[in-house]
Amino acid sequence: MTNPLYRNDRPGRYPESWYAASTEIPAERPSLRGETNVDVAIVGAGYCGLTAALTLARKGYSVAVVEAHRVGFGASGRNGGQVGTGFNKPQSWLAKRLGDGDARTLWFLAEEAKALTRAQVAEHAPEARYMPGVLHGEWTPEGVEEARVEAAFLAREYGHETEVLEGAAFRDICRSDVYAGGVLDMTAGHLHPLRYAVGLARAAEAAGAVIYERCEAHHVETGLIQTDRGRINAPHILLCGNGYLPNLVSRYAARVMPINSFIAATAPLGNRAGDILSRDVAVADDKFVVNYFRLSEDKRLLFGGRESYSIGFPRDITTALRARMERLFPQIAGTPIDHHWGGTLGITLSRLPFVGRVMPGVLAAGGFSGHGVALSAMAGKVLGEAVAGQSERFDVMSRLPVSPFPGGAMARAPLLTLAMTWYSLRDRLGI
Repeated sequence: MTNPLYRNDRPGRYPESWYAASTEIPAERPSLRGETNVDVAIVGAGYCGLTAALTLARKGYSVAVVEAHRVGFGASGRNGGQVGTGFNKPQSWLAKRLGDGDARTLWFLAEEAKALTRAQVAEHAPEARYMPGVLHGEWTPEGVEEARVEAAFLAREYGHETEVLEGAAFRDICRSDVYAGGVLDMTAGHLHPLRYAVGLARAAEAAGAVIYERCEAHHVETGLIQTDRGRINAPHILLCGNGYLPNLVSRYAARVMPINSFIAATAPLGNRAGDILSRDVAVADDKFVVNYFRLSEDKRLLFGGRESYSIGFPRDITTALRARMERLFPQIAGTPIDHHWGGTLGITLSRLPFVGRVMPGVLAAGGFSGHGVALSAMAGKVLGEAVAGQSERFDVMSRLPVSPFPGGAMARAPLLTLAMTWYSLRDRLGI
């Protein structure tokens, strides 16, 4: 398989996204030269790796982070910016599958993940502008009823209050005729993802961690990370590269598959932004190939979707994104698109994160399956806790049902492509 680190990007160059265009990018950090010894070595400078670095550096550990490109270069700096509730499975499903004990622990861990995100933005990256509110759109009345049942379950079992909206009440916020209704969750939210990553890196360094950029990990074994120009000796190693880390360790690669998603940013809409959303909330819908969107601070529509299950980006990103966007919002047909970009995330077969020990002294987290803004940072904190000897929450997350893809790393892509093609067809046919 072609390395996703370089298949679609130039080394060390952020994509030409609206996020990169609206962020003060710091000077490039030096790469690692020679040999160094630390307590903890971390692969990947996204939310997971940076939160782990910050957690451990504050506890007095010496920490080195290696990043093949730049801080926040991968999904952490390119995503839809949505800070969602829970996991990519209904909480009622988790309760039935895992039992009340583990399911309850996971629920409150996911709730803490949102609180952690809000706190880290407030302390380290206020320019990331966390805003409350995520609206989940349902295309059919049956979907609205399922959402109502789940909302009632969350209120009854966990005291989690949301608002179920139908018909005109939903369209009063999201001005699209395609949705039958949905759920407004004001405990969720949205932010500027790249600014958040840059702020986390500043905080980790201020706490004492060292970040090496343009420094790819080529080989990992117990106690050692080998990079292109050096090596790190460390008794604890954390793998936090998500979809950009598929083939470094076989146990991880068999469970986490890289896929691509794409976002377009329109020109500023000015007063027409109110024709899309009447409130500053983010929206995601119930399509298997999900549509997700929100308004930027300068009133652009940031519209994402169109998953791709090959490593390479398609030559034409905008045509399919525009078709999706204009189906939902024909009132802005023909609006110029100023930026478009793609990125790689990690998914698992169950769409639940993989958190585990992949070899002695090496812990890993990834496969957040579209819920990574909050959960990846929380996973980084949990990895840090485990290194420090507090493994209770790590153990619970490691029990999430994440099986290897059939056939392992080599067969996962063609098999999943067949399945995703079928689900995409179901989306288009409305079945």
